[in-house]
Formats: sequence, C-alpha cells, structure tokens
Amino acid sequence: MNRRIFLRSSSAAAAAAAVAPAAPAPVETEIVRLKLRHTWTTVMSSSDYRDTLHVRINRDGITGTGEGAPIVRYKESAETGQRAVNAVKDYLSNADLRNFQKVIATAHSRIRNEWAAKSAIDIAVLDYAARRLGVPLYRLLGLDPKDAPITTFSIGIDTPEITKKKVLEAEPYPVLKIKVGLDTDEPTMAAVRSVTKKPLRLDANEGWKSKEEAVRKIKWLETQGAELIEQPLPAQMLEEARWMKDKVGIPIIADEACLHPSDIPKIASAFHGINIKLDKCGGIMEAYRMIQIARSFGLKVMLGCMVSSSVTITAAAHLSPLVDWADLDGNLLVANDPYKGVTVRQGKLILPDGPGLGIRKV
Repeated sequence: MNRRIFLRSSSAAAAAAAVAPAAPAPVETEIVRLKLRHTWTTVMSSSDYRDTLHVRINRDGITGTGEGAPIVRYKESAETGQRAVNAVKDYLSNADLRNFQKVIATAHSRIRNEWAAKSAIDIAVLDYAARRLGVPLYRLLGLDPKDAPITTFSIGIDTPEITKKKVLEAEPYPVLKIKVGLDTDEPTMAAVRSVTKKPLRLDANEGWKSKEEAVRKIKWLETQGAELIEQPLPAQMLEEARWMKDKVGIPIIADEACLHPSDIPKIASAFHGINIKLDKCGGIMEAYRMIQIARSFGLKVMLGCMVSSSVTITAAAHLSPLVDWADLDGNLLVANDPYKGVTVRQGKLILPDGPGLGIRKV
C-alpha cells in the first residue's frame, strides 16, 4: 500500500470511528422526572411530579431495564438511590446475570436500605435474564397472563369539583381507588358518588389517629360502597388494628405497616391482607417471597405501586396473576411516560408478550 492510499484509508477509518455511536456502559443510571396529569395529593404529601431512578444493564447486545420510585417517608430519593446503584456497578458489570437470584441477592446485600434502588436493580436483572432466554418474564416465573386481575384507577385528594372531573376521566376503569383520611372525606365521597356508582377501594394512608375514629369512619364508608380499605391507622398501632379488625365489615389491608417479608408474621393477626409494592420491598423477587408468606398466614394480597413509569408498573404486572387485587395505575397518572408496556382493557391488566418485561421506548 502506497502512502497516499494508506493516508486515505486511515482518514476514512478515523471518520467512521468519529461517527460510530459509543458502546453503552455495562451499567447506566438515569434520574427521570415524571410529570403528573393532575396534582397528586394524599394524607402525606402533594406534588406535580415524581423523580424515579432508571437502571439499564447492557451485555451482549441485550439491555435489561429497571426503575425505582423512592419513597420520601423512608428517607429515600432518586439521588441517594443512584449513588447506591453506582456503588455496585462494578459487581453488576461482571456478574453472570444468568444466575439472577444470586446476583440480585448479592447486590442487595451490598446496599444499606435504599429499597427503591434495590428494586430497580432487581427489575433490570430479571428483564435481562428473561430477554436473554427470549421469554416474557411471566413465563420465567411460571405464571399465566390470563390470570392477571383488574386494576383500580386511583383518585387523589382534591376539591369536590376536581374530584368529579377525575372520576369522569376514569370512566374506562370499572373499579376506583379513592384516597381518604382527612376531614374532607365526606365531601370527597359525595363528589365521587354524584357521578358514579362504581365499586370503590379506599386508602387512608395512616390518616386516622384513634381506633374509635377509624371504626366510625369505616362503617360510614361501607355505606358508600367501599369494598376494602388500606392502612386506616398509623403503622405502629398494631394493637389498635387488632381491636378494630373484627369490628368492621370490609377487609383491612396493611400498607405502611408491612414493608418486607419479615414484617408479615408480626402484622398477620391485625389485618385481613397486605399491599405489596416493589419499591418498598426491593423488587420482584422479594415481592414473590412476600406473596408466598402472606398465603401461608391466610392473608389476601394486593399488588400496589408508587407513581412510576411503565417500567415498574409492567414489572409488577408480571407478578399480578398471583394476587387477589391489583392497584397498578402509577403509569396512568403520568403525562410523559417514556415507555409502553402493560396495557389495561376494561380494567383488566394485559401483559405484553415480548421477551423480558416486554416494554419499549416511546
């Protein structure tokens, strides 16, 4: 090769290298701001957006995607979660992801608290493992997607007029979840019932502070068509919850009182069921464990969520054939969901049939 040809070919190679996209890092983290369709208000807080942590694991041309929605109540944020994931990047970059149970357990053991970040890792690893095998995650778990239940659609606390508007917008969903627990419960229920007769599931988010108030409120809410209620009393009031359990006519579901598998034996006699959220317990594997333990205590199981994109909601939906009730609507409250995954048809969760989570970028 003469000098002119060498220089020409070298220049062409350099130009090609300059425009070729860089290979993705083995583990990537990103904080994603999700903007809400309506201001989201509960007993605990009010917000117009939520920041979630996205984790991507890239290996051999396959990407596993996970998400964690940090919970302020447990002193977590997207930033603290991102630091936690970054601390185990080297391990995740070199681990054999086919051994997904071992990889998830080891990564979790190296992170203190930060359960939403742990969930993001868990989801990303499982998405990768199922994609590598070319099967939907529900197949990896041995579940039938036809058994997925109906999901509720949540209505946050608001003025009566905005509450009516939200309920009317939720017309496609056959069961609603209404946030209660404040002094505005009566006008809220009046607004809801002025525009719909649908079944209602309620969430008080620890709003009532005495067992007598809680029983009085629940008995009234039963007359309004309530099917069940989550966490009427503060999480630590277990004796009061036991006293209350048999004095009302609808199931009482533990939420803030039951975060992890080890909590279930302590709270089982105080509730009729538990609400499991991936972001509280640390992901799909821990949620699966909680379902099995809850069943051993004769408890009903609800699968809930935080405000999240379709990444977390779809991940939870792959577990939903195992539960009695689903409240997997966090993505439906978001105006800028970056992914598409599980869909809802007449309230029923329809799981995607692609490999892994089956999500795709939009």
